[in-house]
Amino acid sequence: MRLSTKGRYAVMAMADLACNSSGKPVALADIAERQEISLSYLEQLFGRLRKGGLVKSVRGPGGGYLLSRPSSDMRISDIILAVDEPIQTTRCTPGSPAGCHNNKGRCMTHDLWEELGNQIYLYLSAVSLEQVVERRVLGTSGLFRDSVPAAE
Repeated sequence: MRLSTKGRYAVMAMADLACNSSGKPVALADIAERQEISLSYLEQLFGRLRKGGLVKSVRGPGGGYLLSRPSSDMRISDIILAVDEPIQTTRCTPGSPAGCHNNKGRCMTHDLWEELGNQIYLYLSAVSLEQVVERRVLGTSGLFRDSVPAAE
């Protein structure tokens, strides 16, 4: 999966917003400082998040951003897709019958990577922003590593 800083930073910023809002607008400068993300970059991301209906902006003194709906109703996939970050694992153009080879054919492993992309999307669609904020994103990724004997 090719997930650039755009998607990762958007999720980090939205988690920060969910943690620090308490029903009051949060200034992007505060999020930028806490998350160590450029303010101008955050402004671009929040423009897209607002356009995607995930945040509301409040102007004036004490202004900033609020989540547009409860964090329990917001999926991580919503955030990533709102900032135009495709969840794509193949080199092919999504939805196109043409493949990534010069002869427009699909590579032998296309279906493998396509299904991986589908699984990533399903996973990110199953995780809410609230789960991330409350650190309830549990999985088995650490279990496998711990069960494999260390190389000597």
